[in-house]
Amino acid sequence: MKDIRQPARHRRRGPGRLAGLLTALLVILGLSAGTGTSIAAPDNTAKPAPSTVKVPARAMDAVAAMQPSWNLGNTLDAIPDETSWGNPKVTKDLFDTIRAQGFRSVRIPVSWTDHQSATAPYTIDATFMSRVKQVVDWAQADGLYVVLNVHHDSWQWISKMPTDHDNVLARFNASWTQIASAFRDEPRTLLFESVNEPAFDNSTDAQKAQLLNELNTSFHKVVRSSGGGNANRLLVLPTVGCTPSQNFMDALSATIGALHDSNLVATVHYYSWYPFSVNIAGGTLYDAAAQKDLNEAFARMHDTFVAKNIPVYLGEYGLLAYPDHNHPDRVERGEALKYFEHVGYAARVAGVTTALWDPGTFAYLNRETLKWTDPALYAWIKSSWTTRSGTASFDKVFVPKSSPITAKTLTLNPNGTKFRGLWQGSTPLAPGLDYTVTDNQLTLTARALTRLTGDRQYGVNATLQARFSSGLPWTIDVTTFDTPVLSNATGTTGSFTIPTQYRGDGLATMEAKYADGSNAGQAGWTPYQEFNAAFSPDYPGGTIILTPDFLNALHDGEPVTLTFHFHSGATVTYHVTKSGGSVTGTTS
Repeated sequence: MKDIRQPARHRRRGPGRLAGLLTALLVILGLSAGTGTSIAAPDNTAKPAPSTVKVPARAMDAVAAMQPSWNLGNTLDAIPDETSWGNPKVTKDLFDTIRAQGFRSVRIPVSWTDHQSATAPYTIDATFMSRVKQVVDWAQADGLYVVLNVHHDSWQWISKMPTDHDNVLARFNASWTQIASAFRDEPRTLLFESVNEPAFDNSTDAQKAQLLNELNTSFHKVVRSSGGGNANRLLVLPTVGCTPSQNFMDALSATIGALHDSNLVATVHYYSWYPFSVNIAGGTLYDAAAQKDLNEAFARMHDTFVAKNIPVYLGEYGLLAYPDHNHPDRVERGEALKYFEHVGYAARVAGVTTALWDPGTFAYLNRETLKWTDPALYAWIKSSWTTRSGTASFDKVFVPKSSPITAKTLTLNPNGTKFRGLWQGSTPLAPGLDYTVTDNQLTLTARALTRLTGDRQYGVNATLQARFSSGLPWTIDVTTFDTPVLSNATGTTGSFTIPTQYRGDGLATMEAKYADGSNAGQAGWTPYQEFNAAFSPDYPGGTIILTPDFLNALHDGEPVTLTFHFHSGATVTYHVTKSGGSVTGTTS
């Protein structure tokens, strides 16, 4: 969803339009360095990009060869310019890094709106077209397949098609006529994707499907009629919203069937079960509901397309709110690892090629340093491409400081592997003495926990690894905690924090209810409010923040009971009342 994956306003700092114009000028003058650079002539023609990749003739085989894929997100699709959303300008070194990290293809989203006249003939700026071509050619020079699309234009003007049909269709056709012309002689490693997450305002599902069929069919006609390499180029067609729901995939399947073209690819996106993806409605764990959602989505992709020899390119996947290194983690780390491990496995079973959505510096690959912001997370993603890894019911064992130490149990999820034992660093723990395993129930003995917790300071006292016969080890933090303590507070709807002694625990979610039992807060359909949108932990500052959006959504003068749920399983009740612009908070 565009509003979730775009960075917040404070992340849109950078040189912006001025730097973009200066760099574009350098491109025109031929001063930008980099292997594989290709500059368009005034008529937007250019020499083909170099590529050593031999693309299989069958579309199924070609798309399989693109696995795994990566998105150059929040860059050429940024509004209005390449650096507007906090990422630096793309360099050839970026693609060198991506190729070296094991990716075989890249999706390059492009928003054309701010570089195109808004009226006929809808001319795309030649400088911007040259810049896009330069980036595309850099990627192909590294032996990467490239998917090029029309991106945020989908909600900027294409969504108005129901009420402005002829103008939208004319602009869409004009856009693809120019793009197809500029790239007509590129090798077959370049794919075109008609439109990202197409949306249509105030329309029924049936109307949306009909309008998208018209766009996809028109896109196909425009590209194929442009000649050159476009005659047999792989073309990627989305469902409505890139949603993997059965009705929209059936509609796309009908479109593809009617076009009688063996070089077509279906695309959808997958961001997990929504409550888990953003941590709302109690979706704190990668539980049976989240797993079921994923299994069914990939089964639909396979049965609707792959089983009929229509390749599927999962153009975006990830979690809508994780990772984001500028904010507290909405999704608990171990639960996120389970999701990514499951995606890789399900995609292999379904025969689907996956493209990780990477918004840039604050998430996966830091575009400044060309290093993974979280190498261990990337290791799990990469491992999932080829093998399964075992996990457990949680990645922490909580040992209360205020009570005698007793044995603690986790459930192992081998995922087809075999459990090989527990290690602390390079030292194996002793089976029978330090732990036991019965029917996938892993129990850490009181003896072992006494040693591992040491002086029992709050927080992580020791880190263990559960190792399996294949894949990556599962990390278990042995953590000393006590139930967190909250204190009374006063503030305003613009600034209100609850003093909190976390005492080794971590915040999982928050319930909010009025005295009559009805839900309180901006997410009125559930008592469990959205992490970081309604509330947020400030661990270094020792507080819980209630956001202005949450507080302003409360009924004036009506007390609200908040129940804070922590990862240990502990719960703490708190009360807040809004009176005008003032807020008062009290403990139970």
